[in-house]
Amino acid sequence: MTGPLAGLRVLEIASAAPAPFACMILADLGAEVVRIDRPASAKRGPTPAHDPLSRGRRSVALDLKHPEAAGVIRDLARSADVLVEGFRPGVMERLGMGPEVLGEDNPRLVYGRMTGWGQTGPMAAKAGHDINYIALSGALEPLGRAGEAPHAPLNLLGDFGGGGMLLAVGVLAALVERSISGRGQVVDAAMVDGSALLNTFLYGLRAQGFWADQRGTNLLDGGAPFYDTYATSDGAWMSVGALEPQFYADLITGLGLAGEDLPRQMDRAGWPLLRQRFTDVFASRTRAEWTAAFVDLDACVAPVLSPAEAPADPHNRARGTFATVDGLTQPAPAPRFGRTAAATPAPAPAIGADTAAALLDWGVDAARLAALRAAGAIVVDESEAPAEVAV
Repeated sequence: MTGPLAGLRVLEIASAAPAPFACMILADLGAEVVRIDRPASAKRGPTPAHDPLSRGRRSVALDLKHPEAAGVIRDLARSADVLVEGFRPGVMERLGMGPEVLGEDNPRLVYGRMTGWGQTGPMAAKAGHDINYIALSGALEPLGRAGEAPHAPLNLLGDFGGGGMLLAVGVLAALVERSISGRGQVVDAAMVDGSALLNTFLYGLRAQGFWADQRGTNLLDGGAPFYDTYATSDGAWMSVGALEPQFYADLITGLGLAGEDLPRQMDRAGWPLLRQRFTDVFASRTRAEWTAAFVDLDACVAPVLSPAEAPADPHNRARGTFATVDGLTQPAPAPRFGRTAAATPAPAPAIGADTAAALLDWGVDAARLAALRAAGAIVVDESEAPAEVAV
């Protein structure tokens, strides 16, 4: 493995999007991640070839409800630096794999927990999804046009930004602290907390009187005509973020409006007129034509690209922002490191593809592997099973 986390061992208990995203980040940065998959899960969900969140790790097929499962997890956790799980509070404890048990076996273990509502509080045991977590945290209400309903931004704020990314940061922080104290700890990462944290800047704006609690009326929520998106003549879109006066001046120049008598930039009474003029002008040319028109201007204007288009953009290509892994184009590992560069990630494994090899590498001997297989606790891929693990 290469990358700044090379040598770090992470045990991932398979779950839904946020925790796998955190483990993808750790794997991208060089950690050795072994994921514990349920054998039955091979028949549902995306196929590995279409699941970049699962890239870069090995898969062990283990029935977590089997009587032998807790012993296997305890054995693996003894040699792990990090364990990540994404179940509701109390599930891992009921399975005999909670942080108290595993922490007693391995006091250096960092135990990462990913939930929507957190490990405590009146909502902790309730079901939910991204939209519910960001609703309660205050992150959803400001999103959308004036006079319209709040608009969910995919599941980016809860699942990924406020969830998986927060968990990855928490795990790394706990590892830094462990290098001083020698002790692991529990990391309680909740999407309601993380999506609230992403709103910190907005609370500062509100305190300074720069943010009104009316959706779609502010500088950064589409209320300002110079911070918005505009349709082009070919049905595509351009983004405009010309907040500062010098960038706004270049915007006006690029639109060919420099000689026109327009309202002042920060005259809110004139914003409807500015928006209409910008709308009309952007609609007169194609996205490609506008992209070319602004290429030499610092107007904070850029084309709105679809996920299918973004990998082909010249800047993204030059940066290597996207990679192709086993035929699937996907975002490349980030951020970049000067000395310990991350490698192109390996494709996602088939469920159970590495059961025997990963368990052997992590200290489970062949005789026990054979016994676990015979008992139905694990499923071993015949193509990778050593002879001594045969039933």
